[in-house]
Amino acid sequence: MSHFWSSLTHELRPYVPGEQPHMAELVKLNTNESPLGPSPRALEAIRGEATETLRLYPDPQATALRAALATYHHVGSEQVFVGNGSDEVLAHTFAALLKHDAPLLFPDITYSFYPVYCRLFGIAYEAVPLDHAMQIRVTDYRRPAGALILPNPNAPTGVALSRAEIATLLEQHPDAPVVIDEAYVDFGAETAIPLVASHANLLVVQTMSKSRALAGLRVGYAIGDADLIEALTRVKDSFNSYPLGRPAQAGAIAALEDEAWFQQSRARVIEGRERLNRGLVRLGFDVLPSSANFVFARHPAHGGAALAAALRQRAVVVRHFPAPRISDYLRITVGTDGQIDRLLSALSDILRGKPAPA
Repeated sequence: MSHFWSSLTHELRPYVPGEQPHMAELVKLNTNESPLGPSPRALEAIRGEATETLRLYPDPQATALRAALATYHHVGSEQVFVGNGSDEVLAHTFAALLKHDAPLLFPDITYSFYPVYCRLFGIAYEAVPLDHAMQIRVTDYRRPAGALILPNPNAPTGVALSRAEIATLLEQHPDAPVVIDEAYVDFGAETAIPLVASHANLLVVQTMSKSRALAGLRVGYAIGDADLIEALTRVKDSFNSYPLGRPAQAGAIAALEDEAWFQQSRARVIEGRERLNRGLVRLGFDVLPSSANFVFARHPAHGGAALAAALRQRAVVVRHFPAPRISDYLRITVGTDGQIDRLLSALSDILRGKPAPA
Protein backbone atom coordinates (compact mmCIF):
# COMPACT_ATOMS: atom_id res chain seq x y z
CA MET A 1 0.00 0.00 0.00
CA SER A 2 1.23 3.49 -0.81
CA HIS A 3 2.91 5.56 1.88
CA PHE A 4 1.20 8.55 0.24
CA TRP A 5 -2.23 7.33 1.42
CA SER A 6 -3.96 8.96 4.37
CA SER A 7 -4.61 6.85 7.46
CA LEU A 8 -8.32 6.83 6.55
CA THR A 9 -7.59 5.37 3.12
CA HIS A 10 -5.51 2.56 4.65
CA GLU A 11 -8.43 1.59 6.88
CA LEU A 12 -11.19 1.57 4.23
CA ARG A 13 -12.72 -1.68 2.99
CA PRO A 14 -14.59 -0.47 -0.10
CA TYR A 15 -17.94 -1.74 -1.33
CA VAL A 16 -17.63 -4.35 -4.09
CA PRO A 17 -20.28 -3.87 -6.80
CA GLY A 18 -21.71 -6.74 -8.79
CA GLU A 19 -19.36 -7.98 -11.47
CA GLN A 20 -19.74 -6.70 -15.05
CA PRO A 21 -18.33 -9.73 -16.90
CA HIS A 22 -17.62 -10.00 -20.63
CA MET A 23 -18.63 -13.47 -21.78
CA ALA A 24 -20.19 -14.77 -24.97
CA GLU A 25 -23.95 -15.47 -24.84
CA LEU A 26 -23.98 -14.22 -21.24
CA VAL A 27 -27.15 -14.28 -19.12
CA LYS A 28 -26.36 -11.46 -16.66
CA LEU A 29 -28.60 -11.65 -13.60
CA ASN A 30 -26.28 -10.31 -10.89
CA THR A 31 -26.71 -6.52 -10.68
CA ASN A 32 -30.50 -5.93 -10.69
CA GLU A 33 -30.46 -3.95 -13.91
CA SER A 34 -33.69 -3.70 -15.85
CA PRO A 35 -34.16 -6.33 -18.57
CA LEU A 36 -36.05 -3.69 -20.57
CA GLY A 37 -34.72 -0.55 -22.22
CA PRO A 38 -35.44 2.95 -20.91
CA SER A 39 -38.42 5.00 -22.02
CA PRO A 40 -37.97 6.05 -25.68
CA ARG A 41 -38.91 9.57 -24.59
CA ALA A 42 -36.03 9.56 -22.11
CA LEU A 43 -33.60 8.42 -24.79
CA GLU A 44 -34.82 11.14 -27.14
CA ALA A 45 -34.37 13.79 -24.42
CA ILE A 46 -30.85 12.54 -23.64
CA ARG A 47 -29.88 12.64 -27.32
CA GLY A 48 -31.37 16.14 -27.53
CA GLU A 49 -28.77 17.36 -25.02
CA ALA A 50 -25.84 16.19 -27.17
CA THR A 51 -25.32 19.67 -28.64
CA GLU A 52 -22.87 22.55 -28.35
CA THR A 53 -24.58 23.56 -25.09
CA LEU A 54 -22.58 20.81 -23.35
CA ARG A 55 -19.82 23.44 -23.13
CA LEU A 56 -22.00 25.14 -20.50
CA TYR A 57 -22.38 23.98 -16.91
CA PRO A 58 -25.72 22.39 -16.03
CA ASP A 59 -28.16 23.98 -13.58
CA PRO A 60 -26.46 23.29 -10.21
CA GLN A 61 -29.83 23.20 -8.45
CA ALA A 62 -31.43 20.89 -11.08
CA THR A 63 -34.47 23.19 -10.73
CA ALA A 64 -36.58 21.69 -13.52
CA LEU A 65 -35.91 18.10 -12.46
CA ARG A 66 -36.65 18.84 -8.81
CA ALA A 67 -39.90 20.55 -9.85
CA ALA A 68 -40.86 17.52 -11.95
CA LEU A 69 -40.12 15.14 -9.08
CA ALA A 70 -42.06 17.37 -6.67
CA THR A 71 -45.10 17.33 -8.95
CA TYR A 72 -44.86 13.58 -9.46
CA HIS A 73 -44.65 12.82 -5.74
CA HIS A 74 -47.01 15.60 -4.54
CA VAL A 75 -44.43 17.49 -2.48
CA GLY A 76 -42.73 20.90 -2.73
CA SER A 77 -39.52 21.44 -4.70
CA GLU A 78 -37.81 22.42 -1.46
CA GLN A 79 -38.46 18.83 -0.30
CA VAL A 80 -36.49 17.25 -3.18
CA PHE A 81 -32.74 16.59 -3.48
CA VAL A 82 -31.04 14.98 -6.49
CA GLY A 83 -27.67 13.33 -7.04
CA ASN A 84 -25.64 10.92 -9.17
CA GLY A 85 -27.59 7.76 -8.45
CA SER A 86 -29.00 6.93 -5.03
CA ASP A 87 -25.52 5.86 -3.85
CA GLU A 88 -24.29 9.47 -4.00
CA VAL A 89 -27.52 10.67 -2.35
CA LEU A 90 -26.97 8.08 0.39
CA ALA A 91 -23.34 9.16 0.85
CA HIS A 92 -24.46 12.75 1.39
CA THR A 93 -27.17 11.48 3.74
CA PHE A 94 -24.68 9.56 5.88
CA ALA A 95 -22.49 12.66 6.14
CA ALA A 96 -25.33 15.14 6.70
CA LEU A 97 -27.81 13.27 8.88
CA LEU A 98 -26.65 9.94 10.29
CA LYS A 99 -23.66 10.69 12.56
CA HIS A 100 -24.80 11.18 16.17
CA ASP A 101 -23.72 10.19 19.66
CA ALA A 102 -25.99 7.14 19.74
CA PRO A 103 -25.39 4.46 17.07
CA LEU A 104 -26.95 4.26 13.63
CA LEU A 105 -29.21 1.21 13.30
CA PHE A 106 -29.71 -0.92 10.20
CA PRO A 107 -30.32 -4.64 9.52
CA ASP A 108 -27.52 -7.18 9.77
CA ILE A 109 -28.41 -8.45 6.30
CA THR A 110 -28.89 -5.41 4.10
CA TYR A 111 -27.25 -3.23 1.47
CA SER A 112 -23.55 -3.80 2.11
CA PHE A 113 -22.66 -0.19 1.26
CA TYR A 114 -24.05 0.96 4.64
CA PRO A 115 -21.14 -0.26 6.80
CA VAL A 116 -18.73 1.06 4.14
CA TYR A 117 -20.22 4.55 4.48
CA CYS A 118 -20.04 4.24 8.26
CA ARG A 119 -16.31 3.55 8.09
CA LEU A 120 -15.77 6.39 5.60
CA PHE A 121 -17.63 8.94 7.75
CA GLY A 122 -16.69 7.59 11.18
CA ILE A 123 -20.22 6.60 12.19
CA ALA A 124 -20.82 4.11 15.00
CA TYR A 125 -23.51 1.59 14.09
CA GLU A 126 -25.36 -1.47 15.34
CA ALA A 127 -26.61 -4.16 12.96
CA VAL A 128 -30.04 -5.41 14.05
CA PRO A 129 -30.56 -9.10 13.14
CA LEU A 130 -33.32 -10.11 10.77
CA ASP A 131 -35.68 -12.71 12.23
CA HIS A 132 -35.58 -16.43 11.33
CA ALA A 133 -37.76 -15.76 8.28
CA MET A 134 -35.13 -13.22 7.09
CA GLN A 135 -37.52 -10.34 7.72
CA ILE A 136 -37.11 -6.98 9.48
CA ARG A 137 -39.02 -6.85 12.78
CA VAL A 138 -39.89 -3.26 13.61
CA THR A 139 -40.10 -4.10 17.34
CA ASP A 140 -36.38 -5.01 17.30
CA TYR A 141 -35.60 -1.34 16.58
CA ARG A 142 -37.17 -0.16 19.83
CA ARG A 143 -33.77 0.71 21.31
CA PRO A 144 -31.60 3.83 21.64
CA ALA A 145 -30.52 5.14 18.25
CA GLY A 146 -28.90 8.24 16.80
CA ALA A 147 -30.51 7.47 13.43
CA LEU A 148 -31.91 4.58 11.39
CA ILE A 149 -31.61 3.47 7.77
CA LEU A 150 -33.54 0.60 6.22
CA PRO A 151 -34.03 -0.44 2.61
CA ASN A 152 -37.64 -1.16 1.69
CA PRO A 153 -37.81 -3.67 0.13
CA ASN A 154 -34.70 -4.90 1.89
CA ALA A 155 -31.72 -5.99 -0.17
CA PRO A 156 -30.59 -8.63 -0.84
CA THR A 157 -33.67 -10.39 0.56
CA GLY A 158 -36.35 -8.48 -1.40
CA VAL A 159 -38.73 -8.61 1.57
CA ALA A 160 -40.81 -5.46 2.14
CA LEU A 161 -42.27 -3.67 5.15
CA SER A 162 -45.71 -2.08 4.99
CA ARG A 163 -46.11 1.69 5.21
CA ALA A 164 -47.87 1.15 8.55
CA GLU A 165 -44.78 -0.62 9.91
CA ILE A 166 -42.59 2.27 8.76
CA ALA A 167 -44.98 4.69 10.48
CA THR A 168 -44.54 2.67 13.69
CA LEU A 169 -40.77 2.92 13.31
CA LEU A 170 -41.03 6.71 12.90
CA GLU A 171 -43.23 7.01 15.97
CA GLN A 172 -40.74 4.95 18.01
CA HIS A 173 -37.94 7.39 17.07
CA PRO A 174 -39.45 10.89 16.74
CA ASP A 175 -36.13 12.59 17.55
CA ALA A 176 -33.89 10.56 15.21
CA PRO A 177 -33.52 10.81 11.43
CA VAL A 178 -35.08 7.78 9.73
CA VAL A 179 -33.98 7.03 6.16
CA ILE A 180 -35.96 4.62 4.01
CA ASP A 181 -33.97 3.50 0.98
CA GLU A 182 -36.52 2.67 -1.72
CA ALA A 183 -34.33 1.59 -4.63
CA TYR A 184 -36.72 -1.29 -5.40
CA VAL A 185 -40.03 0.09 -4.12
CA ASP A 186 -41.73 0.26 -7.54
CA PHE A 187 -41.80 -3.52 -7.92
CA GLY A 188 -44.43 -4.19 -5.28
CA ALA A 189 -43.80 -2.31 -2.02
CA GLU A 190 -45.52 0.75 -0.53
CA THR A 191 -43.56 4.00 -0.68
CA ALA A 192 -43.12 5.91 2.56
CA ILE A 193 -43.28 9.28 0.76
CA PRO A 194 -46.86 10.04 1.98
CA LEU A 195 -45.48 9.91 5.57
CA VAL A 196 -43.09 12.80 4.90
CA ALA A 197 -45.88 15.35 5.41
CA SER A 198 -46.42 14.24 9.02
CA HIS A 199 -42.88 13.17 9.99
CA ALA A 200 -40.13 15.81 9.86
CA ASN A 201 -37.51 13.13 10.63
CA LEU A 202 -38.23 10.98 7.53
CA LEU A 203 -36.05 10.95 4.41
CA VAL A 204 -37.01 8.69 1.50
CA VAL A 205 -34.37 7.86 -1.12
CA GLN A 206 -35.24 6.59 -4.61
CA THR A 207 -33.42 5.93 -7.88
CA MET A 208 -34.05 5.94 -11.62
CA SER A 209 -31.65 3.01 -12.07
CA LYS A 210 -34.05 0.11 -11.58
CA SER A 211 -37.70 0.70 -12.45
CA ARG A 212 -36.85 3.48 -14.93
CA ALA A 213 -34.06 1.39 -16.52
CA LEU A 214 -31.57 4.28 -16.32
CA ALA A 215 -28.74 2.71 -14.29
CA GLY A 216 -26.23 4.10 -16.79
CA LEU A 217 -27.50 7.67 -16.44
CA ARG A 218 -26.89 7.93 -12.65
CA VAL A 219 -29.91 9.75 -11.23
CA GLY A 220 -31.08 9.34 -7.64
CA TYR A 221 -33.08 11.55 -5.34
CA ALA A 222 -34.35 12.07 -1.81
CA ILE A 223 -37.64 13.44 -0.54
CA GLY A 224 -38.12 14.76 2.97
CA ASP A 225 -38.74 17.77 5.14
CA ALA A 226 -37.10 20.95 3.77
CA ASP A 227 -34.80 21.02 6.81
CA LEU A 228 -33.37 17.59 5.95
CA ILE A 229 -33.00 18.57 2.29
CA GLU A 230 -31.10 21.70 3.31
CA ALA A 231 -28.64 19.52 5.23
CA LEU A 232 -28.03 17.39 2.14
CA THR A 233 -27.59 20.49 -0.02
CA ARG A 234 -24.99 21.90 2.40
CA VAL A 235 -22.97 18.68 2.06
CA LYS A 236 -23.41 18.58 -1.75
CA ASP A 237 -22.26 22.17 -2.13
CA SER A 238 -19.21 21.38 -0.01
CA PHE A 239 -18.38 18.43 -2.27
CA ASN A 240 -19.72 18.79 -5.82
CA SER A 241 -21.77 21.82 -6.75
CA TYR A 242 -22.76 20.54 -10.24
CA PRO A 243 -23.73 16.92 -9.62
CA LEU A 244 -26.11 16.14 -12.52
CA GLY A 245 -25.16 16.87 -16.12
CA ARG A 246 -27.54 18.22 -18.75
CA PRO A 247 -28.32 14.81 -20.33
CA ALA A 248 -29.12 13.29 -16.91
CA GLN A 249 -31.47 16.11 -15.93
CA ALA A 250 -33.30 16.04 -19.27
CA GLY A 251 -33.51 12.26 -19.43
CA ALA A 252 -34.85 11.97 -15.90
CA ILE A 253 -37.59 14.55 -16.55
CA ALA A 254 -38.66 12.74 -19.72
CA ALA A 255 -38.70 9.39 -17.90
CA LEU A 256 -41.04 10.85 -15.27
CA GLU A 257 -43.34 12.14 -17.99
CA ASP A 258 -43.68 8.71 -19.66
CA GLU A 259 -45.98 7.15 -17.08
CA ALA A 260 -47.44 4.62 -19.53
CA TRP A 261 -43.98 3.16 -20.25
CA PHE A 262 -43.18 3.07 -16.54
CA GLN A 263 -46.35 1.21 -15.57
CA GLN A 264 -46.05 -1.25 -18.44
CA SER A 265 -42.39 -2.06 -17.79
CA ARG A 266 -42.75 -2.53 -14.04
CA ALA A 267 -45.76 -4.81 -14.63
CA ARG A 268 -43.63 -6.90 -17.00
CA VAL A 269 -40.85 -7.20 -14.41
CA ILE A 270 -43.33 -8.21 -11.69
CA GLU A 271 -44.80 -10.82 -14.04
CA GLY A 272 -41.28 -12.10 -14.77
CA ARG A 273 -40.52 -12.30 -11.05
CA GLU A 274 -43.57 -14.45 -10.40
CA ARG A 275 -42.62 -16.69 -13.32
CA LEU A 276 -39.08 -17.00 -11.94
CA ASN A 277 -40.46 -17.78 -8.47
CA ARG A 278 -42.66 -20.57 -9.80
CA GLY A 279 -39.78 -22.10 -11.75
CA LEU A 280 -37.43 -22.05 -8.76
CA VAL A 281 -40.06 -23.57 -6.45
CA ARG A 282 -40.63 -26.38 -8.99
CA LEU A 283 -36.88 -27.09 -8.81
CA GLY A 284 -37.05 -27.39 -5.01
CA PHE A 285 -35.72 -23.96 -4.04
CA ASP A 286 -36.83 -22.03 -0.97
CA VAL A 287 -37.66 -18.53 -2.24
CA LEU A 288 -38.18 -15.52 0.03
CA PRO A 289 -41.28 -13.38 -0.75
CA SER A 290 -39.82 -10.63 -2.94
CA SER A 291 -41.24 -7.19 -3.70
CA ALA A 292 -38.15 -6.27 -5.74
CA ASN A 293 -36.82 -6.95 -9.25
CA PHE A 294 -34.83 -9.90 -7.92
CA VAL A 295 -35.40 -13.00 -5.81
CA PHE A 296 -33.36 -14.46 -2.97
CA ALA A 297 -33.40 -18.25 -3.03
CA ARG A 298 -31.56 -21.30 -1.72
CA HIS A 299 -31.68 -25.01 -2.45
CA PRO A 300 -31.68 -27.32 0.60
CA ALA A 301 -29.30 -29.79 -1.06
CA HIS A 302 -26.79 -27.42 -2.70
CA GLY A 303 -24.52 -24.66 -1.37
CA GLY A 304 -24.87 -21.18 -2.83
CA ALA A 305 -21.24 -20.80 -3.89
CA ALA A 306 -21.26 -24.15 -5.73
CA LEU A 307 -24.51 -23.30 -7.53
CA ALA A 308 -23.21 -19.87 -8.55
CA ALA A 309 -19.99 -21.42 -9.89
CA ALA A 310 -21.89 -24.11 -11.81
CA LEU A 311 -24.17 -21.47 -13.33
CA ARG A 312 -21.17 -19.43 -14.37
CA GLN A 313 -19.78 -22.44 -16.25
CA ARG A 314 -23.00 -22.21 -18.25
CA ALA A 315 -22.60 -18.44 -18.87
CA VAL A 316 -25.29 -17.52 -16.34
CA VAL A 317 -24.11 -15.01 -13.73
CA VAL A 318 -26.02 -14.44 -10.46
CA ARG A 319 -24.94 -12.78 -7.20
CA HIS A 320 -23.64 -14.83 -4.30
CA PHE A 321 -22.74 -13.26 -0.94
CA PRO A 322 -20.29 -15.29 1.18
CA ALA A 323 -21.60 -13.67 4.37
CA PRO A 324 -22.89 -15.40 7.52
CA ARG A 325 -26.53 -16.52 7.41
CA ILE A 326 -26.88 -15.98 3.65
CA SER A 327 -24.01 -17.95 2.09
CA ASP A 328 -26.41 -20.61 0.76
CA TYR A 329 -28.60 -18.03 -1.01
CA LEU A 330 -28.41 -16.71 -4.55
CA ARG A 331 -29.72 -13.27 -5.48
CA ILE A 332 -31.15 -13.57 -8.96
CA THR A 333 -32.21 -10.54 -11.00
CA VAL A 334 -35.46 -10.83 -12.94
CA GLY A 335 -34.43 -10.96 -16.59
CA THR A 336 -36.30 -11.33 -19.84
CA ASP A 337 -38.42 -14.43 -20.40
CA GLY A 338 -35.58 -15.89 -22.47
CA GLN A 339 -33.03 -15.24 -19.71
CA ILE A 340 -35.31 -16.76 -17.08
CA ASP A 341 -35.71 -19.85 -19.26
CA ARG A 342 -31.90 -20.12 -19.66
CA LEU A 343 -31.40 -19.81 -15.91
CA LEU A 344 -34.05 -22.40 -15.01
CA SER A 345 -32.77 -24.81 -17.67
CA ALA A 346 -29.20 -24.43 -16.37
CA LEU A 347 -30.32 -25.01 -12.77
CA SER A 348 -32.30 -28.07 -13.82
CA ASP A 349 -29.20 -29.52 -15.50
CA ILE A 350 -27.04 -28.75 -12.44
CA LEU A 351 -29.50 -30.34 -10.01
CA ARG A 352 -29.65 -33.48 -12.21
CA GLY A 353 -25.86 -33.70 -12.25
CA LYS A 354 -25.58 -33.04 -15.97
CA PRO A 355 -22.08 -31.73 -16.82
CA ALA A 356 -21.62 -28.25 -18.24
CA PRO A 357 -21.02 -28.04 -21.99
CA ALA A 358 -17.35 -27.96 -22.90
